[in-house]
Amino acid sequence: MARRTDASGSGDDTAFETAPVRTDGGGHGVSSDGATVGHDPDGPVGPDSPHEPDVDHDEHEHRSRWPLVAAVGAGGLYGGAAIAILGNETGLLPPLVGVALAVVGTIVLLAGIAGWVDEVFLAPAREGAVGGSSRESYVWTTLLFLTTDVSTFGALFIYYFFVRVGTWPPEELPPLLGSLVIVNTAILLASSVTFHYAHEALEEGNRRRFLGLLGTTLVLGIVFLGGQVYEYYEFVVHEGFSISSGVFGTAFYGLTGLHGFHVALGVGGIAVLCWRALRGHYGPDRDTSVATVSLYWHFVDFVWVFLVLVLYVGATV
Repeated sequence: MARRTDASGSGDDTAFETAPVRTDGGGHGVSSDGATVGHDPDGPVGPDSPHEPDVDHDEHEHRSRWPLVAAVGAGGLYGGAAIAILGNETGLLPPLVGVALAVVGTIVLLAGIAGWVDEVFLAPAREGAVGGSSRESYVWTTLLFLTTDVSTFGALFIYYFFVRVGTWPPEELPPLLGSLVIVNTAILLASSVTFHYAHEALEEGNRRRFLGLLGTTLVLGIVFLGGQVYEYYEFVVHEGFSISSGVFGTAFYGLTGLHGFHVALGVGGIAVLCWRALRGHYGPDRDTSVATVSLYWHFVDFVWVFLVLVLYVGATV
């Protein structure tokens, strides 16, 4: 309903007709003459939506069981790994029990993460459900998660530093620092650069450049994972160096494996961004998902640089 004002300046409550409105891919209403006239409630919304309906904020409170599921899975994974290592070193517990627990924990963890990503990022895009959290809320929550994630890496780094206190270098130490790790490091750092400029292109409204750089980031992340798999193959098959090769073997594969797992999650997140970007879900004022995944990816890159300096370079000192 709109007020129509006559020549005298007075208004009445008679509704006037407007031009037919259709929707574009960005969730806006477009009149027959091509002008954008407002947001379409059926357009892409969710955590990247530039608008929210005028309703009570309590209705937007986000509650999810998936973080709890992921936490239980992570507990099973870490606990199983600890039992396997303890059983292998002391014989107090059957190592296979730990392996089985770790496998189940990994499955539960992946299910929790998948459910969480689907609920927060994919479902709103499919169903047009409006997310209640602001961009700042998602960004700060991501920063909080990354802060807590430091403790996970920190535990394994402390274990490695404890290993270094003993006789060094251990007999099972393979040639760690080679061309492969240098190239892989350059690839991961390059992916962080392309992600940064992809986000900048999005903020500037350059969709083609955004898609190109985001796709490049995805490819670089996949190549890095392929390089890490090949490195494992070389160590295990040709060098005879595996996770059972003493305390250094458990430290090396524990740290690099944990980081590789984080990279795999990041690649999955970037793949989701690419899928949504191709559907036109992002814009200069709709970049929450891009900002949060970008923070995560830069964190993973920083951890890798520290890992290379401490584990690869530090092991040869």
